[in-house]
Formats: sequence, C-alpha cells, structure tokens
Amino acid sequence: MKQTKETYKKVVDEYTPKNKILKNCVLAFIFGGIICTFGEVIKNLLISLDFTTKDAGTMTSVILVALTALLTGLGVYDKLGKYGGAGMIVPITGFANSVVAPALEFKREGYVLGSAAKIFTLAGPVLLYGYSSSMLVGFISYIIEKLGF
Repeated sequence: MKQTKETYKKVVDEYTPKNKILKNCVLAFIFGGIICTFGEVIKNLLISLDFTTKDAGTMTSVILVALTALLTGLGVYDKLGKYGGAGMIVPITGFANSVVAPALEFKREGYVLGSAAKIFTLAGPVLLYGYSSSMLVGFISYIIEKLGF
C-alpha cells in the first residue's frame, strides 16, 4: 500500500498529542503563585513574631526547603509536580526537590556510593550555571561601573 503525503499527515496528526500550552501555563502560574504566596505568608508570620526582615527572609527559605524536602521524601511533591508543571520548580523549592529526589532514588546503593554520590546529579548543573552566570553578570557590572556607564 502506497501512502501519499496527505494520508501520512492524517495518520501523524491523529497520533500526535494535542498541544496543551495554555493549560500548562495557567497551571504553572497558579501553582507557582501558591508557592510564592505561601512563602510570603511564612515571611509575614515570622516578621510578626519579631524577626527582622532579613532574618525572616532567611528563615522562610529554610522552611520552604525543609518542607519541600519532606514532601519529596513522602512522594507528595512529585505528584503535585505532575499537575503544577513548571510552577513547581519555583527556584528554592525546585532546587530542594532536585537535591532530594536523586538521593532517594539511589539510596538502595548505600549512603556513600548511592545517596551521597548522586545527590547533586540534577542540582549540579543548576549550581554550575548559577555560579557561572552570576560571575559573568558581576564581571559585566564591574566593567560597566569602571567605564562610567
């Protein structure tokens, strides 16, 4: 049986998953917004308990990382990630998840050669990119400042 371009295109269109970009964007916005709002609630609560703004910000980060690590360990964060998509990788929570998830995945290989060796499998490139880009931006800012722009 010889297929024409038209019949081939019909078959491809039939089996190609439909693009859900609008739905994914809306869910990412909602889930990311919930995480950020939750962070602001924690920060404001800590400020109301007489923490300085700087200390409240630091403690908020610590609390968000700890909660994300706990939820990842319990398997809840990954289930939420299936619905929230990109909104669940809000920098601090996404980073915590990317550190804890490989550690859990490789724990059967032992604490040293498994969890400890693989803990930065996902987070390593993020750290490298973050450090590199921040040094580049710092260097560019320094040069611009020295040239008087």
